[in-house]
Amino acid sequence: MSESNPAAPGRPQLLGAVRRSSSYLQEHQQYRAPHIPDGHLGIDTIVEDLQGARVSPPKSFGPFNGVPSKDNPPRIVEGGSYDFTHPNCAPRKGEKTNRLIATLIYKPRARASNTIPSPQLTASESDIPANLAPTTDINNFPLEPPAGEPEPLDHLYGSYISPLCITSFLHLMSNFPLPRGETEMTSSHRCLDNPDHPRVVELSLSPAPAADYLPLADLRKHELIYRFEREWNIDVALQPDTPWRRYPRLVVFDMDSTLITQEVIDLMAATMTEPADLAHNIATITHRAMLGELEFDAAFRERVALLKGLPASIFEQLRPVLDITQGVPRLIKALKRLGVKTAVLSGGFLPLTSWLASELGIDHAYANEVEVDEAGRLTGEVKGVIVGKNRKRELVLEIAKKEGIALEQVVAVGDGANDLLMLATAGLGVAWNAKPRVQMEANTRLNGESLDDLMYLFGFTSEEVEMLTS
Repeated sequence: MSESNPAAPGRPQLLGAVRRSSSYLQEHQQYRAPHIPDGHLGIDTIVEDLQGARVSPPKSFGPFNGVPSKDNPPRIVEGGSYDFTHPNCAPRKGEKTNRLIATLIYKPRARASNTIPSPQLTASESDIPANLAPTTDINNFPLEPPAGEPEPLDHLYGSYISPLCITSFLHLMSNFPLPRGETEMTSSHRCLDNPDHPRVVELSLSPAPAADYLPLADLRKHELIYRFEREWNIDVALQPDTPWRRYPRLVVFDMDSTLITQEVIDLMAATMTEPADLAHNIATITHRAMLGELEFDAAFRERVALLKGLPASIFEQLRPVLDITQGVPRLIKALKRLGVKTAVLSGGFLPLTSWLASELGIDHAYANEVEVDEAGRLTGEVKGVIVGKNRKRELVLEIAKKEGIALEQVVAVGDGANDLLMLATAGLGVAWNAKPRVQMEANTRLNGESLDDLMYLFGFTSEEVEMLTS
């Protein structure tokens, strides 16, 4: 082989001075994998950039036995999710628990339009009659027209209590000032039925908004709460976190449109054919009395007088016609398993009220008695004191005293204006698919299909309700 030509140009060399790494491909490649940052050139660059810095640790590593020491102090690792705060713990010595429980219950769309009248509805579509103003005092009239109806959001984010719904509620509650010395509100939640698409969520808020600024009674009726309910199509029940909330001892019910879906006096009128418009007239009086337009006692006497001549056997004939509200048997059974006393206070008639109470296992039953003549027909007169709003309040107090139960552990459920005093007397008053005035004045409102939703207000889960009713 001949010698190479010394004058020939030399072979190109890759000089280390112009490269930052020892890899030609690494240095000149046009494409880099997405997970490799553009500024990362490999271990060679890192070692090169250290420029003689000490790489080894200053002292040898020893095994960590789990006990904090000077060399191994306790620390919170970034990314940990556990927080050593105590919002749900017992209060410190000398302090009191100040937690608010908010129960959010999604209601069926069919019920949404039957609650408080919408500002956008016409008089014919609203629950308020065309000739009835919300107030007769000019000082109470709003200075501005009512705001437009909020856009319903449940059809966008799901017909359940969505995470965005909970976030919206917590943001709403953050608008209210906290008690002095408190800087932030903490919250936790429980899905009481379905963790994936819950219909009922219980939120624990600590501390509760400052009571001296906004008492709980006013907070329940706040415009922001009402608007939130309309937007998300839910009912919001606000209660202080006390033992009385979790352990009621007496639950009192109205009967008509509460334990049953009908008004008994309207059913009785429907059986009379003469005069032809009798049933319509009685139903109109009933509706106006429940709205609070008419005094209940006088309206009841007027309606009973129109039933003069009906056979007393009508009460037995109506028994199979009564439509018990969905969830009532389960609710009564669950309450009895818990040892809770129950009562029905009806503005209707004692024969049917007593029969229904015995069928459901209710402990106490009170209602009106009507006079019957020798021929076994109604005379159109009422015996004794009418079980109206004042009498219902008195009966709540009497039953609670007889059973030795504090009013804080009494729950009352009703739908009409004649139930308002009863609802206000009890520790918790619940308006069940109620008339507009009752919805606004009661402590809590439920507008669902099943009355056993009441158990959620006590903190029971659907699993626990099944255990109580099985």
